[in-house]
Amino acid sequence: MGASLPPKEANLFKLIVKSYETKQYKKGLKAAEAILKKFPDHGETLSMKGLTLNCMDRKIEAYELVRLGLKNDLKSHVCWHVYGLLYRSDREYREAIKCYRNALRIDPDNIEILRDLSLLQAQMRDLAGFVEARQQLLTLKPNQRMNWIGFAVAHHLNSNGAKAAEILEAYEGTLEDDYPPDNERCEHGEMLLYKISLLEECGFHERALEELHKKEPKIVDRLTYKEQEVSLLVKLGLLEEGANIYKALLTLNPDNYRYYEGLQKCFDLYSENGKYSSDEIDRLDALYKSLAQQYTWSSAVKRIPLDFLQGDKFREAAVSYIQPLLIKGVPSLFSDLSPLYNHYGKADILEQLMLELEHSIRTTGRFPDRTEKEPPSTLLWTLFFLAQHYDRRGQYDMALSKIDEAIQHTPTVIDLYSVKSRILKHAGDLVAAASLADEAWCMDLADRYINSESIKRMLQADQVALAEKTAALFTKEGDQHNNLHDMQCMWYELASGESHTRQGYLGRALKKFLAVEKHYADITEDQFDFHSYCLRKMTLRAYVEMLKFQDRLHSHSYFHKAAAGAIRCYLKLYDSPLNSPAEEEDHTLKTLQKKKMKKQRKTERAKKEAEEKNEESSASGTSKSGKRHVKPVDPDPYGERLLKTEDPLSEATKYLKLLQKNSPDSLETHLLSFEVNMRKQKILLAFQAVKQLLRLDAEYPDSHRCLIKFFHKVGSMPAPATDAEKLVWSVLEAERPSICQLQEKTLTEANEIFLRKHQDSLMHRVVVAEMLYILDPTKKLEAVKLIEDSSNIVEPTCLFLFCLSRNATLGPIMAWKLKDCIGVHQLLEKVLVDQDAALRWKVRCAEYFPYSTYFEGSRSSAVNNLFNNQEGKTPVNGGTSDPEISQSTIPIISNGKLEAFKNLAI
Repeated sequence: MGASLPPKEANLFKLIVKSYETKQYKKGLKAAEAILKKFPDHGETLSMKGLTLNCMDRKIEAYELVRLGLKNDLKSHVCWHVYGLLYRSDREYREAIKCYRNALRIDPDNIEILRDLSLLQAQMRDLAGFVEARQQLLTLKPNQRMNWIGFAVAHHLNSNGAKAAEILEAYEGTLEDDYPPDNERCEHGEMLLYKISLLEECGFHERALEELHKKEPKIVDRLTYKEQEVSLLVKLGLLEEGANIYKALLTLNPDNYRYYEGLQKCFDLYSENGKYSSDEIDRLDALYKSLAQQYTWSSAVKRIPLDFLQGDKFREAAVSYIQPLLIKGVPSLFSDLSPLYNHYGKADILEQLMLELEHSIRTTGRFPDRTEKEPPSTLLWTLFFLAQHYDRRGQYDMALSKIDEAIQHTPTVIDLYSVKSRILKHAGDLVAAASLADEAWCMDLADRYINSESIKRMLQADQVALAEKTAALFTKEGDQHNNLHDMQCMWYELASGESHTRQGYLGRALKKFLAVEKHYADITEDQFDFHSYCLRKMTLRAYVEMLKFQDRLHSHSYFHKAAAGAIRCYLKLYDSPLNSPAEEEDHTLKTLQKKKMKKQRKTERAKKEAEEKNEESSASGTSKSGKRHVKPVDPDPYGERLLKTEDPLSEATKYLKLLQKNSPDSLETHLLSFEVNMRKQKILLAFQAVKQLLRLDAEYPDSHRCLIKFFHKVGSMPAPATDAEKLVWSVLEAERPSICQLQEKTLTEANEIFLRKHQDSLMHRVVVAEMLYILDPTKKLEAVKLIEDSSNIVEPTCLFLFCLSRNATLGPIMAWKLKDCIGVHQLLEKVLVDQDAALRWKVRCAEYFPYSTYFEGSRSSAVNNLFNNQEGKTPVNGGTSDPEISQSTIPIISNGKLEAFKNLAI
C-alpha cells in the first residue's frame, strides 16, 4: 500500500478528483503525472489517472493503471470505487457491484459509494440489496428528502407497498405544517399522489380516499387528483359519486375512451370481453344517446356504440357516424372501423350500407336521408372506403376496381396510391406494390411517412439496393446504415433482415436482426440515468411505471421478430453450412462489396491519420471533455464474421432463452424451441416445447406436426444404453399417456383422427399429408392426393346486386390465403419432391391469385415482365434459390414509373 501523500501532493490529488468531476481531463492528467513523478507507486493516484484516461477513450491503459493501483493499495476504498466506476462505464454491472461491496467493507459509511451501489442494484433488480443500501443511506443522512423517497421506492419495488407508504408518512411527519414552499409544490404533490397510489395498490381504499381529500390543497395536478378520486370511489362502490366525476372529466375531454369505460362501470354496464345481453345493450344505447346530446362534438360518443349495437340499431348508428366523415373526407375512417370486422355480421352490414351510399351519391348526388347535395369528394372517399373493405375481405378485383375509379375521379390524392399499393401487396404482386408506393412518395417528396412506406414495400419486394438508396434521402450525409442504426429504425432493419433471409444472405440478415437486439439492450441501459433523476425530481409514479415497462421490454413484438429471425438464420446456417449454394454470392456482387470495403478502409486510414496529426489539438479531433467524436467504421458490414460461428445452435439458444422468458405464450417461441432442441438432441427440452404447444393450441397445425415428428423421431432412435438415456425414456413413457391425442393410439391413427376433425381446412390437410409421408414414405402419392383434393370454400357475400355500381361484379371471398398456398407449393416441391404436383398446384393457385407474382398469375407484373428474364439475367440484388421470393427476379422498376402496370386495373 502506498504511503499517505504530503500536503502539496494531497492538494494535487484533490485537483485530480475535481478535474474528473468537472470533465477537465487534461488538467487532471497533468496533476496525476506530477504526483507520480515523486510517488510512482501511489495506488489511488494510479487509479484516478486510469479513470481519467478511460474518459479519454484510452481504455486499455485505463484498466492497466487501475489494476496496478489496486495491486499497490489493496485496502483503499478509493481504488475499489474507481475499479467499480471503470466496470460501470463498460456496463459490467455485476463486476462493478462486487467492487463497490469491497469498497464498503473498507469504508462502510461512504455515502458516495452507497449511492452508486444502490443505482446499480436498481438497474440489476437486486431489490433486497437495493432496500439495504437505501436504508443505510437514510440512516447516514436522514435530513435529505431523496433518501426517504429512495427507501420508500425500494420497498415498493420489493413488493412491500405498505411499508413504502409507512415510510412516506414518517417522512411527512418530519415536515412543518406550512410545507412545501412554492418552488417545491409540484414535487411534494407528486409524492402525495404516489403515496395514495401505494395505499390503493395495497387495498386500503378508504384510507387512500381520506388521505386524498385531506391533502387536496397540497396537490397541484388537479386532473390526476380527479382521476385518482374517481378510481377510489368506484372501488369503494360509491358509483353515483363516481359517475358524476366521470361526467365532469368528460366535460374536460369528451374523447377520452377511458372515461366512458369508467362511466359504464359506474352503471354496471361494462364487460371485459365486449359481450352484453339484449337488456344491457338497450341500457347502453340509452346511455350513449343521452351522452351524445350532452357532448355533441365528441367523436368517441358516436363510435363506441358501434362496438355493442347489433342489427338495425348498428346500421342506424353506423350511418350517423360514417356520413359526416365521408363528407369531411377523413382518410382514416376505415382504420377506425376495422376492429368491427372481427364482430360477426357487421362487415356485411357495413358493405351493404356503403354500397347503398355509393349508389345514392352516383344517382342523386346526395345521401338517401338528406336533401342537400354533397360535395364531389364524397364519392371519392366512399370509393376509398370500399376499396379497403374489399381488400380486407380478400376480394382484390373489387378492391382494385374501386381504387382505380377513385384515382380516376381525383388523381392528385396521395392516399389513393398508398392504398392501391397495399392492395397489390396483399394480392401478391410485391413489385407492383413497391412501384405504386414509390409513385405516391414522388407526389410529395417531403413526406417522411410515405417515404418510409415506399421503402417498406421495396424491401418486401426484395429491392434492397433501391430501398437503401431511398432511405438515405431522409438520413444525414454519410453512411446511411449507421444513421438508420443510430436512429433505432427497427422497422427498417427488420424488413431488411427478412428480405436478406429470403434471398439467402444470412450474414446480412443476422447483421440486421442483431442490430435490433442491440437497440433493446441500449434501451435497457438507458434507464440507468433515471434511477437518480426520478428520485430527485419526484416523478415517482412515472419512474415505477418505467421500471415495470423495462421488465417486460423484451416481450415487445419487434424484439420477438428480431430474435425469431436470428434463430431461423442460425438454423439455416446449421442445416446448410458455409459454401453451400444458398450462401454463395454472385461474382459481381462480391466485387462491388470488395470495392466498398476497400473504400471504407481507405476512409478509416485517413481518419486515423487525421487523429494522429491532431491528437494534441483539441480543436479538431478532440472535444473539450477529451472524447473524440470520430464515428468508428463497422469492421463487418456484411455479417461475414457472424457466418463463421462455430456453433450456430449455441447462438440460437441465447435468443431462444430470451423468447422463452419474455414470450412464453407465443406459439412461435415453442416452435423454434422444438426445432433447436431437436437438432441439439435435447429430447426432454424438445418434448417440453411440444407440451407447451399443445397447452396453447392443440388444434394448431404446427402443434400436430411437432407432436407426430417428435414421437416418430423418438421411435426411430436406438434403445437407450446409458443411465441418462434410460431416465429420459422412462420420463417419455410416463408422460405419453397424459397426451390425449396419443392415448392408446398409434401415430398413424392420431394423424387420421386429426384429419377427420379438420378435413375442411387446407393447412390441417397439408400437415396431415406431410406427417403421412414422414411416417410412411411409400404413401407419397396418397399424401399428394390429400393435398390436391382440398377445396377452396367460397364464403357467401350476403349482398344485394342492386346496390352495385354498373361496372362492378360480385367477387368471391376465398378461404385460402396466399401465404398458406405458397407454403403448400414449397412443401410439394421440397419435402414431397413431386415437381408435377407442384406445377399443378401452381397453375391452380394462379387462378385463385391472379395478381400473385409467385404463382405468375395472369394479371401480375411477373407475366408482364417475363420476357426480361428469358435471357437469364442476374437479379439486381443477387439471385436466390428460394421459391418464396421468385418475384426478386423481376427487374427493379425505377422511381415514379407506372407504365408497366397500367394494365393491372380491371
